Amino acid sequence: MRSRNPVFSRRGFSRDNGYAGFNTAPQAGGPAVATQGNPYAQPTGDQYAQNPYAQNPYAQQDLQYGAPPQAPATTGRMTIDDVVLRTASTLGVLILTAALSWALLPIDDANISRSYGIGIGAALIGMVLAFAQSFKRKASPALILTYAAFEGVFLGVVSNIVDNRIADGAAMQAVIGTMAVFTGVLIAYKAGWIRVNRRFYGFVMAAALGFILLMTVNLLFAVFGGGDGLGFRSGPLGIVFGVIGIILGACFLALDFKQVEDGIAYGAPREEAWLAAFGLTLTLVWIYMEFLRLISILNSSD
Repeated sequence: MRSRNPVFSRRGFSRDNGYAGFNTAPQAGGPAVATQGNPYAQPTGDQYAQNPYAQNPYAQQDLQYGAPPQAPATTGRMTIDDVVLRTASTLGVLILTAALSWALLPIDDANISRSYGIGIGAALIGMVLAFAQSFKRKASPALILTYAAFEGVFLGVVSNIVDNRIADGAAMQAVIGTMAVFTGVLIAYKAGWIRVNRRFYGFVMAAALGFILLMTVNLLFAVFGGGDGLGFRSGPLGIVFGVIGIILGACFLALDFKQVEDGIAYGAPREEAWLAAFGLTLTLVWIYMEFLRLISILNSSD
């Protein structure tokens, strides 16, 4: 979990050895943790050369008064329960603010411009907060939850507009689609049908970079040229790119699951669970928005 950019480097990749789980695995049958490719392990030092647990900076040691080294304790390390709890907290804040903005920001003809402006403003603030957290060395729970709150305001406004003005029931369909993708990728990952390795990572990052660049160019053409830009978000091309966006989101989920798995296996500190929750939230928001766009395009084509 070296790089903090959740879009282009996915925090599970270390600067020196690639992805934590690509080169080595935790040593079986012993308490020590492999150091090669493990971003949470430290190379053995002089005074700790005889201590097999000194390789793990998060293992408790008792070297005073000649006491033998103790087995590494799990206190303070990330667990799956930590990830689930923090992800639930982050998504809970997002859903709450989305529901409040849906209920409190009217989208009738007299107020839709104001409500949409508030939603766009919240999205921009959320983007700034997301980038701020992405490049921080440590997780900031307050920053992550604040991001979730502003992102929820944006999602609530956009979902309300699409649901009531473009496609009735679109928001619920997008939620169901997002849940289905999450469940399907989780099952496929746990069953070993998806193998997250360096090649997989490189392919996903290259595809995501190309996708984001195309969408940015399309947005610029739409802003300065008017209309739908290059047509990547409308008509048949819009449907194709919507499906590609959902597939990319599913690939990001697999990377997120790998990050969580490696963090637990290599004894990551508990605060890393907030980063895992942050990454999962970003990915789920991505998938939800792609579903919402796709449903809008399909209904506008009727």
